[in-house]
Amino acid sequence: MKMNVSELREQIIGPTLKYLGITSSVAEELLLGTAALESKLNPLCQGDDGLGIYQITPDQHRQIWDQYLAFKPDLASKVRGLASQHRFLQDPDKELSWNLSYATAIAWLIYQREEIVLPKHSEVHQLGQLWLKCFGKNRSSDKSERRFNGWLTNYRRSLAAA
Repeated sequence: MKMNVSELREQIIGPTLKYLGITSSVAEELLLGTAALESKLNPLCQGDDGLGIYQITPDQHRQIWDQYLAFKPDLASKVRGLASQHRFLQDPDKELSWNLSYATAIAWLIYQREEIVLPKHSEVHQLGQLWLKCFGKNRSSDKSERRFNGWLTNYRRSLAAA
């Protein structure tokens, strides 16, 4: 099941970032590109060790909670508010597979934890480097960054043609 890019951006990514206090089209494009590369926009994707549309690993998920959100209680409360009430307590990693708003928040926090600086304007090359730093660490950097840049360029062309 592949998601529509516009719907993902308008109905999930944008509102989730806004809920977290982030209003940035650059951040939206970064997360769109992340979802496209990590899962080909398939929210139910089960990779080698990643879960959901952003292919976040259980390790990354735990690190966000234990090493980042543990020191930001107000933000932790907001993020926890996106998770389901009972299922999260039984198996928090499952939220990454079926709760797109929660997965989007965690993906954004993976970037935020690395203290990335978003460019003022959405520069394809810079977004590719940010993705590589936070999500593409175990990949061939040149090839992976080119894939990210290629996807984002094609996405922008499709928007311009619409």
